[in-house]
Amino acid sequence: MSQQDKQQRIDTLSERLLRYQYEYHVLDAPTISDEVYDQLLHQLIDLEEQNPQLKWSNSPTDRVGGKPIDSFESVELPIRQYSLDNVFDENSLEKWVDRVSRAVAVDKAELEFVCELKIDGLKVVLIYESGNLVQALTRGDGLVGEDVTHNIKTIQSVPLRLSKDVDIIVEGEVWLGKSDFVRINNERASDELPLFANPRNAAAGTLRQLDPKIAAGRNLSMFVYEANLATDTHIEKLKQLGNLGFWVNPEFAVIDSISGIIDFYDRWVPRRHEQNYDVDGMVIKLNDNKLRDEAGYTAKSPRWAVAYKFPAEQVTTKIEDIVLQVGRTGVVTPVAELEPVVVAGSTVSRATLHNEDEIKRLDVRIGDTVILQKAGDIIPQVVQVLTEFRPKNSKPYRFPKQVEQCGGDGSIERIPGQAAYRCVTLDSTELLKQRLTYFASKKCFDIDGLGPQIIEVLVDENLVKSYADIFRLQKNTLINLDRFAEKSADNLIAAIQESRQITLPRLLTSLSIDGVGEEVAKLLVKNGFNDLEKLEAASVSELERINGLGPKLARNIFEWFRASSNMSMLDDLLAEITLKQIKPTERNDLEGLTFVVTGTLKKVSRSDIKKIIEDHGGKVGSSVSTKTNYLVVGNNPGSKLKQANEIGVKILTEEQFYELI
Repeated sequence: MSQQDKQQRIDTLSERLLRYQYEYHVLDAPTISDEVYDQLLHQLIDLEEQNPQLKWSNSPTDRVGGKPIDSFESVELPIRQYSLDNVFDENSLEKWVDRVSRAVAVDKAELEFVCELKIDGLKVVLIYESGNLVQALTRGDGLVGEDVTHNIKTIQSVPLRLSKDVDIIVEGEVWLGKSDFVRINNERASDELPLFANPRNAAAGTLRQLDPKIAAGRNLSMFVYEANLATDTHIEKLKQLGNLGFWVNPEFAVIDSISGIIDFYDRWVPRRHEQNYDVDGMVIKLNDNKLRDEAGYTAKSPRWAVAYKFPAEQVTTKIEDIVLQVGRTGVVTPVAELEPVVVAGSTVSRATLHNEDEIKRLDVRIGDTVILQKAGDIIPQVVQVLTEFRPKNSKPYRFPKQVEQCGGDGSIERIPGQAAYRCVTLDSTELLKQRLTYFASKKCFDIDGLGPQIIEVLVDENLVKSYADIFRLQKNTLINLDRFAEKSADNLIAAIQESRQITLPRLLTSLSIDGVGEEVAKLLVKNGFNDLEKLEAASVSELERINGLGPKLARNIFEWFRASSNMSMLDDLLAEITLKQIKPTERNDLEGLTFVVTGTLKKVSRSDIKKIIEDHGGKVGSSVSTKTNYLVVGNNPGSKLKQANEIGVKILTEEQFYELI
């Protein structure tokens, strides 16, 4: 065959095989036999091996797995990913509907919802350009995920090419069928390998494989349920996704009343185990997309959607002890140590008892036989005591007056107006170690090599008593410690020096202010508290006005900045670090322009330069395409630079970018 004939044959085979895969795996309506399909697929494999330059970038042969990769790349997600709030009964469902009604100023009797099954899998974001799959990312922490494109391409129900040449970002759930789960565990048992606990665990392990051939052999599937499509309603969006070639779970319904939602829920509770995929509840969403925009988001979740979880699996076990766990903010939490038991697919040996009031309500005692469930199939929770099995000599549990981890005399006190206890003083060595470990973690100062074991050594040797002390460590001090040689000491000092510059949200996150994590810190800065002086001067009422902050959290922040010990500690820390603050601008000189950033930048982080671009009215893409206007290049750029040169995208150094704005 001539080169032209070979290309034509490869094009025809690729196009038809993708169609056959869609008919078989999505429509469940194959038009050819498995034998014919296999013959055509092997024809294409042979042609591609002989003519690799003619292979499609998204060839159907990618389904069987390509070359292994060396490691997973962390990539900034193109669209922020949120977690869903949960409801577990009709009362909490009605309260959620009431909140939605108030948020959009529409009578709840006039609201329309879409109910979908909640698949127990792993959320993945798919990115298509001109109808071609270019990247697949895990949801990660909602802001940054891992590139798992090599494994997602092996999933037969994920279209490599769409029916239309559109740019689209799609969200969905990757899952492993129950029958394949049994098959895989049987194979692992034969090979004397550890068994997967449940299908979700197996799916997660599959996506983490470096070799896509392993993923191809496990037969993952994917349902999609969201995309950045401009439609009036969610139901129209689902239909458009189906028309583009995606597999949309067909078990959804448009419902206009709370009673209708409850009926849908009640129908599916007994049917949850009938499907080949695990279902742990249903997702309820506003159907009207304009109302969704009006409802908006909290710091962690959309207000316009909620997960109505199915009743959790329940088991019985025995409480062997009740211990008190002290968190880094000094809050004391009672924890039940259990006789190990398997519930919802995993072994559980500890469960939170929340607080003193919950212990009294349940009348939990050491030695009791209890019913345990996973609240929302996630958090182990004691729901009932079987008093008929209670030992005769059991006594009610009483909170002690002292806890060793609290330092000083170890005294604890009940927080006024709350059910929780906390340490009276927060000067214990144990709490200091917890706070320092969190301070050095990736979400805060990200000091590579400064983990819990090193923190323990530094505190025990009396070298670090505060956050600022970390930045005063010297190499000649470290190399005299057991865990350090000259190279490891050099590495830690270098990592500490690199971390001296930090943004305000990450600084706020690192301070262990009760209730202030990454999302709340960003929320504060986004709502005008973009320097420490403004936060120090903020009143409770000013903080409460921030959408997503409640009265309790506002009070925590207010009181933290009024404590002289905290401010002294903060002043000491600020003398050792530099705050990187990028002030918002109202300029729109980059409006209509799309940028992609690659490599390591000198002056700011990639997330910071993204904010600069957006503040100037520009957009930031995750991959290079013909719609990219500029590629901003730092040190050690990746394949994006080659792609940009090939298609003629303008290249900017970091310095040239600053000149542009």
